[in-house]
Amino acid sequence: MNDIKEKIEAIDWQALSESMHEKGYSLVSELLCDQECRQILQDYDNPAAYRKTVVMERYRFGLGEYKYFNYPLPDLIQTIRESVYPHIAPIANLWMKVLNIDTRFPETFIELQTLCHNNKQTRPTVLILKYGKGGYNTLHQDLYGDIYFPMQLVLFLNEPDKDYTGGEFVLTQQTPRAQSKAIVLKPGKGDMLVFTTNFRPVKGSKGYYRANMKHGVSELHTGERHTLGIIFHDALS
Repeated sequence: MNDIKEKIEAIDWQALSESMHEKGYSLVSELLCDQECRQILQDYDNPAAYRKTVVMERYRFGLGEYKYFNYPLPDLIQTIRESVYPHIAPIANLWMKVLNIDTRFPETFIELQTLCHNNKQTRPTVLILKYGKGGYNTLHQDLYGDIYFPMQLVLFLNEPDKDYTGGEFVLTQQTPRAQSKAIVLKPGKGDMLVFTTNFRPVKGSKGYYRANMKHGVSELHTGERHTLGIIFHDALS
């Protein structure tokens, strides 16, 4: 796992922080190589790897399916979760400070997980999502309990316009007393997107205010699309 750790340490975290503050998301190109993408996908049909499968159409979440991993997570995924967290926790804490929210997140992922478990949030939330032709994901937020970390990751495991068409990643930002803004992204295979789970601070004339954000996936026209979602907080048991 040293290679992925070195790649994560080599990210321009200052630039990423600035992008998070300015836009609520930041894209890291080619964090995963082809082999690592295949490694994540190879157990997709192994039921022992997952605690739950959700058919999205059944709950009107969209069209497709996703699977929550069991603990222990695969080493590659656990390493990403633990290694990225300390770099984005300071961003989250600054957001809480400027919005006058009385929440401070710990410096390490293990400490965050301990907080979750003490709050009976013990179920893993890392998931893999699969869409086929016509698949999509409605706009939503991934919270799962009273303790939630305000940023998450999605890693893209297929190549757009080669493995699938359509299926853009969509973010919406709701500014108070204004219309929603749509942001449409088309990351490549192996890219990692860091984005806000539910809101970000925006500076106005009277200080900072909360701009609520949701995310989803537009309709696929052809092919198959898989992504890995890494959420840092656990779900209620």
